[in-house]
Amino acid sequence: MKCDRCDKQATFHITERVGEEEQWEERHLCENCAREYLSKPNESESPSSLASALAQHLKIGQTAEELAKLDQQTCPICGISFYDFRHHGRLGCPHDYVCFEKQLTPLIENIHGERQHTGKRPRRSTRGADQQTRLIRLRKDMREAVRAEDYERASRLRDEIRELEGGA
Repeated sequence: MKCDRCDKQATFHITERVGEEEQWEERHLCENCAREYLSKPNESESPSSLASALAQHLKIGQTAEELAKLDQQTCPICGISFYDFRHHGRLGCPHDYVCFEKQLTPLIENIHGERQHTGKRPRRSTRGADQQTRLIRLRKDMREAVRAEDYERASRLRDEIRELEGGA
């Protein structure tokens, strides 16, 4: 569907109530026209209206280019991209919380209401966090070595992983 104001693709579909009666008016706008439409002050709108909330979202929200750039960001340890996280809902390692901290903090606060974990934790961990991090890095390096057909390096890494895992 095309924008009501220009020939671009409409990405915002706004339905507004017109007047005191049950009359509804639909608007189909592209991002730029929606930003312009929603930023115009309307005397009849209260600050908590949906249109003002959308306008606030457009002001604060990331543009498509910023989101595309963010999606390319990857964790240097496990290699997961922010795009993978957004689409699968899972992080790859504990260091992703540090790597994507700026983006994850508001999300975690919104979901849990807190930044800090206050629930139960394991009484004793089978491995330390440093050892888990090393295992994640070694597994990633081994996958890359196999992909590059460097089988000698892959076998050394496999042996190192087995040693860390307890001689399995």
